[in-house]
Amino acid sequence: MVQSYLKHGPTQAFGVVCSSSSNSVFDGKLAYVPALEDVLVWDVKKGQMTAMWHETGHREEVTCIVQSPQRDSFAVGYADGSVRLWNASSGSVSTTFNGHKKAITALAFDATGTRLASGSQDTDIILWDIVAESGLYRLRGHRDQVTNISFISVTTDQPSTSTATAPGLLLTSSKDTFLKLWDLTTQHCVQTVVAHRSEVWSLAVDEDRKVIFTGGAEGELKAWKIDQDAMAEGLKETENGEVSKMILPLTTLPLASKHRVSQIQFHPTQPYLAVQSHDRSVEIFRIRTEEEVRKKQARRRKRAKEKKGQEQGKSSKSEDLDDDEEHSNSMEESLVDFFTPHLVVRASGKIRSFDFGLDHENSRGKTPLFVALASNAIEVYNIPQPTKSKEEQPEATRSYSVDLPGHRTDVRTLCLSSDDQMLASASHGSLKIWNMKTTQCIRTMECGYAICSTFLPGDRHVAVGTKSGEILIYDIASSTLIDTVKAHTSTVWSMHLRADGQALVSGSADKDVKFWSLEYQEATNESVQSGKLLTLTHVRTLKMSDDVLAVRYSPNSKFLAVSLLDSTVKVFYQDSLKFFLSLYGHKLPVLSMDISDDSKLIVTCSADKNVKIWGLDFGDCHKSIFAHEESVMQVAFEKDSHYFWTVGKDKMLKYWDGDKFEGIQKLEGHHGEIWALALSHHGNFVVTGSHDKSIRVWEKLDEPLFLEEEREKELEKLYESGIADSLNRSEAPIGSGVEGGNMVSETEAAAVTKQTAETLMAGERIMEALELADNERGALREYEEAMSRLAEDDAMRMQPPARNPVLAAYDLEPEAYVLRVVEKIPSTSLHDALLVLPFGKVVSLMVYLNIWAQKGWNIALVSRIIFFLLKVHHHQIVANRIMRTTLIPLRKHLRYALQKQKDVIGYNIAALQFIKRKNDAERTAQFYEEENMDEEKVKARIAEGKKRKRVNLKA
Repeated sequence: MVQSYLKHGPTQAFGVVCSSSSNSVFDGKLAYVPALEDVLVWDVKKGQMTAMWHETGHREEVTCIVQSPQRDSFAVGYADGSVRLWNASSGSVSTTFNGHKKAITALAFDATGTRLASGSQDTDIILWDIVAESGLYRLRGHRDQVTNISFISVTTDQPSTSTATAPGLLLTSSKDTFLKLWDLTTQHCVQTVVAHRSEVWSLAVDEDRKVIFTGGAEGELKAWKIDQDAMAEGLKETENGEVSKMILPLTTLPLASKHRVSQIQFHPTQPYLAVQSHDRSVEIFRIRTEEEVRKKQARRRKRAKEKKGQEQGKSSKSEDLDDDEEHSNSMEESLVDFFTPHLVVRASGKIRSFDFGLDHENSRGKTPLFVALASNAIEVYNIPQPTKSKEEQPEATRSYSVDLPGHRTDVRTLCLSSDDQMLASASHGSLKIWNMKTTQCIRTMECGYAICSTFLPGDRHVAVGTKSGEILIYDIASSTLIDTVKAHTSTVWSMHLRADGQALVSGSADKDVKFWSLEYQEATNESVQSGKLLTLTHVRTLKMSDDVLAVRYSPNSKFLAVSLLDSTVKVFYQDSLKFFLSLYGHKLPVLSMDISDDSKLIVTCSADKNVKIWGLDFGDCHKSIFAHEESVMQVAFEKDSHYFWTVGKDKMLKYWDGDKFEGIQKLEGHHGEIWALALSHHGNFVVTGSHDKSIRVWEKLDEPLFLEEEREKELEKLYESGIADSLNRSEAPIGSGVEGGNMVSETEAAAVTKQTAETLMAGERIMEALELADNERGALREYEEAMSRLAEDDAMRMQPPARNPVLAAYDLEPEAYVLRVVEKIPSTSLHDALLVLPFGKVVSLMVYLNIWAQKGWNIALVSRIIFFLLKVHHHQIVANRIMRTTLIPLRKHLRYALQKQKDVIGYNIAALQFIKRKNDAERTAQFYEEENMDEEKVKARIAEGKKRKRVNLKA
């Protein structure tokens, strides 16, 4: 009988407020923030999480978030190069785009929200059609990671009947120090600007499209002018033979700090510009109106004249020179005058990204600024309006902060209460108690740098060992620190409670193992608590030869195991502290160990990446297992069994059989080193805590797990990913840092393709459907031919052949079944799936396309498939005479079907325009009746919207 185990699966991930892998988006009320592989939606005012966008089975980290102009839609980029479109109201994925090989670093929607541009670490930029759910083209040219993307619309005088694609330009910045301007109609780069001496980290375009700001790694904020006339004309030569430039340098804006300019953003409605060039602060500039700038310049000229009048010793010649200098600086001064420093917002931690809210301002006339911190917290600051008085300096005030549902630093230690209802997690600075049913944080207490922790008997108190050598005892009910025991002179690396709950042992870097008895003493009057207080009383000390890294009582309270820095584990008798065994064999120190419930096995895990299983009777090593790719941080036996769990710095949680010495299950999910592990006392679940600040629960499922099946699945996965990788492999361009790069540079524009395991399977499904349908049609044809040779009353006439069971089950004709299979393939992976088909199957598919066109089934899909296949297999189709019989009727049927669709759509558009005209007329009439206004006023009222004052910057 093959042994089966029970499978474990991820159920919860909590403790993350906001991870630092991506930027965040704020709409004035809700904040959309990355939380490792998920996106969380926080109501910042209430401090509540309103939604979690999670896709089952997807484990890659979020690296970029952007909101569409259609407010309900968001594009989210991931570390595996995929982009998902999320619907905010339903919290579900509407489309997945696969095209990039590496993590997404920049995303941007165009003004209508119908096109999306994505930039990646693989240096490519891809344009996606949101409506058709397909990749339009790939733009190549950058030599390093793309950092920012912005659409620039061009005012063109094209007639409404123009068939040209949506005009426009795309501006991209990259770590290769360049700004590139791409013409989207020709799909080529029309200008490359060497923007900075080092990487270009940030980019923002002013709303009226006149000025571009770029920020570099050296702390410079540069301004560039957009020449609208040159853009409208396109690439043209000037009189002296040079190509006209569309982006021209203007000036440099002075900043308060000289760090990397990591983000620049204009407020969508208010005259503000925000720049982050320091880890912990955001600088706010106010954009002045033209009138204010003119007044300032007039004042400056007046002061200059007064100064000249006082300095009579100067010659007239030098005065003329001054006039020339003033004129030359006027262009730079005018821009600097428009952008005046307003205030600096200082956050409580390192800022990962910031965002302005969409609404204009809050009730007190202040503008909100949302800040996502790298320390797992989010904050909202209020920016006050500028005041006339010189004395009062405007100060930004913090209005909301969400930081309690998570730790600021790595989760270093976890422990569960005896009934598995509560979980205590501790980090550098805080101890948190969580309700395991709701995964809500119910208590937060300040503590030092926590290293180890344990619940004390009764589950009312938690003991925490710190880096400074203290043992802190907390009362959970009152959230108070009730005792601080100066236990050791150096880090307390480990604590363990004896099975009877009467004693505690602690091991420290000061080479001491100390034994403590748990006692209750009367509370003093000053104490917060009344009644009896739990305290630790020092009983005895065991001096060791080296730093103590781990201590462990055996469950039968007979032995005490002590792990030392010299890579050995010493086992003593618990009562007399007499030496019993020495376990040596690890090459590096043992970081953690555990003893099985029957006190027969001890398992040790070490920084040498190995786990060793020892017998506790003779100290013999049963097995040494190479368990993880990095240091193994913690190990624990499951209750009443010889199965054990390990966690490591390689981000993996692993489940092992301690009798058969083989791995049962690998669980991926964390995005940082796993520091802590806690096992349920009933063996139902496992909890892990990590450097990524998340706490994850892995629950035991009812599903059985067979080792052979798991190994087969792993091999299949490897094989499929290997095929996909070999199909996606392309020659590396020069300068990409890959050895053996192409000597011939690639084309600037290319098709968007990326084979994944899903697209390969989709292609196989199409092939299977075609084969099944061809066989069915062939059998029917043979039957009909045989019947046509026989007379009506011939005895040989027989029943038609039995239908294929699949077709009979769906009750479909062969051609309808093929269409059903093709329709079920996601629109984004259809092209990649069609590329998998061999040419023989393409010929077969053309026959079905003709039938679908004739019957008018899903004409949009039919057209898309036909055009793609003709483009890909053009040479073979042209050279193949047999195809002629299929293509001629296909052309006729498709033209007829498309004409029919065009008529229907034209009719519908005309009807909608009529309804719009009628509605406008009714609204205008309503205004006339209500307010007795004249025609100009009515038109102005209808057209007016809350727009920011436009500022025309003089060059």
